[in-house]
Amino acid sequence: MSTDPKHIYVTQPYLPPLDEFIPYLEKIWESKQLTNNGPFHQQLEQALCEYLGVDHIALFTNGTIALITALQSLRITGEVITTPYSFVATSHSLLWNGIKPVFVDIDPDTLNLDPAKIEAAITPHTTAIMPVHCYGRPCDVEAIQTIADNYNLKVIYDGAHAFGVRDAGGSIFRHGDLSVLSFHATKVFNTFEGGAIVCPDAKTKTRIDHLKNFGFVDELAVVAPGINGKMSEINAAFGLLQLKHIDMALGRRKEIDAAYRQRLEGVAGIRCMQAHRENVPNFAYFPILVDSDYPISRDGLHQKLKDKGIHLRRYFYPLISDFSMYRGLPSAHQDNLPVAVAAAQKILCLPIYPALDDAQIETIAQLIAVQ
Repeated sequence: MSTDPKHIYVTQPYLPPLDEFIPYLEKIWESKQLTNNGPFHQQLEQALCEYLGVDHIALFTNGTIALITALQSLRITGEVITTPYSFVATSHSLLWNGIKPVFVDIDPDTLNLDPAKIEAAITPHTTAIMPVHCYGRPCDVEAIQTIADNYNLKVIYDGAHAFGVRDAGGSIFRHGDLSVLSFHATKVFNTFEGGAIVCPDAKTKTRIDHLKNFGFVDELAVVAPGINGKMSEINAAFGLLQLKHIDMALGRRKEIDAAYRQRLEGVAGIRCMQAHRENVPNFAYFPILVDSDYPISRDGLHQKLKDKGIHLRRYFYPLISDFSMYRGLPSAHQDNLPVAVAAAQKILCLPIYPALDDAQIETIAQLIAVQ
C-alpha cells in the first residue's frame, strides 16, 4: 500500500502519531515479553470486550487463522453453506479443515447470504452456516438463526468488515455460535496484522486459547492439533493505541459516506447501496454498482479513475466460486448464483478512510459524474 500523494487508494490505515507509539515499544522492550499472552495482549482483549460490548474475545495473529480455528473449535465437518461473495479467506478456511464449501446466492440489496436460498442447499452432510457481514452490513441474523435451529446447524459469522457494528440489541457479534474479526491493516480497526474470535462463554474461549497455542494446556499437556495463532505484544500495543482514536476514525468515515451520497445522487447508471440502517454502522466500505445505463462499463470506469491515480477495487470480483480451485463444485455454477454474478460484474468500492480529504472526494465524484 503506497503513501504516494499522487495516488488515492480504496483504503489506508489510520496511523496515530509515532510519538504516541514509542512508550508502548519501550514497555515491551523493558518487559522482554514479546508474545505468549503478555500484558498488552491481555489489556487489548479486555479493552475490546468493553468497546464492542461482548464478554469474551480471543486475539489472533490474523483473521484467517482465526477462521480456521473457529471451525476447529466447534468440530465442524462435512459441508458448510457459505457465500461466494467474499474474500477467499472465508472459503479457504473451510478447505484447511477438510470441509466442503457449498455456495448459495446473495440478497440483491445487502449482498449478504440470502436466507431464502439456504434451506434448499442443506444436505445430511451440512453441519454449519458461515455467512459474511459484507461491507460491515449485518446479515439477516434472525432468519439465519431460525434455519440453523431448525436443522441443528452451527453458525460462524465472518465479521471481518463489521468491527463496532451494532443493531438494536447490541453488538452484531453476539449472534451465532462464534464471530471472527480481522484486524488487517486495511480494516476499520487494525493491529497491523491481527484478528480475533468473539466467544459466547469462558469455556469456549479457553478451548480456543489452547488451539491457537498448538493445543497446549500447560507445559506438559497438548490436547489438540492446534496452530500458532498468537498475537504479538507489538500488534496488541498498536491495537490499544488505535482504540484511542477509533471513534474519530469512524466519525470521519461517516462524513465521507454522506459526502459521496450527496455528490453521486442523480448520476445516471450509478447506484449507491442503501444507506446504513443498523443502529451503529462502521462505514467500512463505500460500494457503488455501475448499471447498464452508465455511459461506460464498470471496468471502463475502473480504468478511467486508475489513469487519474485513483485506485478503486472491484470487491468482490471475481467471485470465490469462479476461481479455478472452486469452479468444479456443483454449487459454484453461475446459474446457481445469478445475484452474486450480477453484483460482481457491477461493483466498485470507492476510497474511504480518515485521511481522505474533501477535495479528493470531490475529484472522485466529479470523475464519476462527468463523461
